[in-house]
Amino acid sequence: MTATRITVGGAAAPYDVVVGSRILAELPGLVGARAEQVAVVHPEGLGELARPVLATLTAAGYTARAMAVPNGEAAKETAVAADLWARLGQAGFTRSDAIVGVGGGATTDLAGFVAATWLRGVRCVLVPTTLLGMVDAAVGGKTGINTAEGKNLVGAFHPPAGVLCDLETLPGLPTADYIGGLAEVIKAGFIADPAILDLVEADPEGATRPEGRHTRELIERAIAVKAEVVSADLRESGRREVLNYGHTLGHAIERVENYTFRHGYAVSIGMVFAAELARHDGRIDAAAVRRHRTVLASVGLPTGYAEGAWPRLRESMRVDKKTRGATLRFVVLDGIAEPAILEGPSAGLLDAAYSHVSV
Repeated sequence: MTATRITVGGAAAPYDVVVGSRILAELPGLVGARAEQVAVVHPEGLGELARPVLATLTAAGYTARAMAVPNGEAAKETAVAADLWARLGQAGFTRSDAIVGVGGGATTDLAGFVAATWLRGVRCVLVPTTLLGMVDAAVGGKTGINTAEGKNLVGAFHPPAGVLCDLETLPGLPTADYIGGLAEVIKAGFIADPAILDLVEADPEGATRPEGRHTRELIERAIAVKAEVVSADLRESGRREVLNYGHTLGHAIERVENYTFRHGYAVSIGMVFAAELARHDGRIDAAAVRRHRTVLASVGLPTGYAEGAWPRLRESMRVDKKTRGATLRFVVLDGIAEPAILEGPSAGLLDAAYSHVSV
């Protein structure tokens, strides 16, 4: 099957997200002819996925340098970024050279941030190897690292030169990680493309497997949603905020759990909370909330969280990036595929919504 190209506009230079199987041959075209050296940033545990990337780049005439970083969120630390800056400097990387990030969302976030900050911006190509990375982290140009105060609070907008989503990397994912990525796919269905929800409802078991009959369509539809939103709003000054559906409470859960809780699982709970907020605010009916719970639970995602955690979660949400001043903002729905903003909900409304999420 041929590769699908989904174009993301809105940046100084539009770029393609290339989706397909066994498509590494597309990589040199995304890196471009100007580069001489290419740094391949990859997690320490993913050397087997980085090796064919290095071989492809070397065969195309680049000097490819492997730069291993810690696995997972441990990569998104200032010290790791500083180490990569040092290695780029020691190798003599110039503004015409490029960085390729291979791995999950944490690695692509880091690689993009280092590319944005090295010499004030060099070319970056992302090769996400997880479902979450393909449909969310690698698309859109948001890069970042974490601090003790929160996730992704230090970062930059730096659109990649291209994104390569080779579906052959997905079967090696742990099931729980794959299901976590489904939360962002399902989110795209609730905010923009209900056909995604229909596909999951038609075959929820298949949706949980990389070899499922609708897998490629689900991935391409989710990427298309993000591409369309990002093209209209590169720097999250307006419409792009809808992509944060479920993320305000989701990020709070991640902070309370010291980032040991899977992002997609936290966002899943956050979407149910946002749906309950919308119901209590008179925007959607009980059937729409039930659809949230049913679709998410059908693929194994959680829909509730600990009752006693609410005071800590409420406080944590106040430092979220989506808070403006002292005012909390939530993406909610006025209907399926009708996202809206709920600004400054009352304490009573928040408490009532969480009472239907707590377990």
